[in-house]
Amino acid sequence: MSADTGHAAIVHWRRSIWNGARCEPVLLTLRPDGLQMQDRSLHTVLRAHPHTVTGRLTRLGTLLLTIDGRRYAFVGRGASLSPAPSPEQQRALADAGHGSPLPAAAGGAVDQLFNGGAGARMRDWHARLAAAGARLT
Repeated sequence: MSADTGHAAIVHWRRSIWNGARCEPVLLTLRPDGLQMQDRSLHTVLRAHPHTVTGRLTRLGTLLLTIDGRRYAFVGRGASLSPAPSPEQQRALADAGHGSPLPAAAGGAVDQLFNGGAGARMRDWHARLAAAGARLT
């Protein structure tokens, strides 16, 4: 990455394909020193250098990443059963200077109407990770 200070957003980690309650909000942060994911209590779940990250973006907007042999699925918004982002996550995001938990994303009209711009948010993450050196297709 260049002189960029990084990017942070609250996205949802799909821990289960079928159980929407297991789709948890996480604070995902990309800085020049690495990628970090924090849970609702701000415990660090993973930390990795972008060069060690592989993955792809599905047609439905799920960002599938493999980090240290483990696969993670991220989506731009949770299911109706998913817990909301915690106040701690929202505060940490605001303190990082990145504003609201769901930043406005420039997506198509269908994405905005039916998905709240979630697909555009994940395409943005895909582009940022690729620019940081992740091996994404």
